[in-house]
Amino acid sequence: MSAREGGAEVLAAILERAGERARSKGLGYAGELTPSEAWRLHTAGAARIVDVRTKPEFELVGRVPDTPLIEWRRYGDTQPNPNFLRELAGVVAPDEPVLFLCRSGVRSHHAAELATHAGYPSAFNISEGFEGELDDTSRRGASGWRAAGLPWEQN
Repeated sequence: MSAREGGAEVLAAILERAGERARSKGLGYAGELTPSEAWRLHTAGAARIVDVRTKPEFELVGRVPDTPLIEWRRYGDTQPNPNFLRELAGVVAPDEPVLFLCRSGVRSHHAAELATHAGYPSAFNISEGFEGELDDTSRRGASGWRAAGLPWEQN
């Protein structure tokens, strides 16, 4: 359902909840979304998801369909991608809402902060990430995008 098809109130409520989460946690960007909220915004055309994991994660672990990859840190590197903002500008305009996704929500948090400071006022973090945080047995998968049953694909 797009905003033009009557979902504008639902989308606005999602963005408001995301903003409330950010304010309550003192986050330096527009908001924090659940994977399901992010998918709703993305499919409505109200925002663009950008995956910030490494290329091997994106290709081998799985990815959200039709979502660009801009590596926050390239595989094996110890420092963030120096071209991150330039690559971001190639896929999302600064005035467009952008939703960052990584494995567990940590790299995407940093990407949302950097994007905000670089002039993207509607930068959001997708909490839980693609695979979620580690559980008591040191495994991922109890939370996150895949655990929510949202669309994804794998090579």
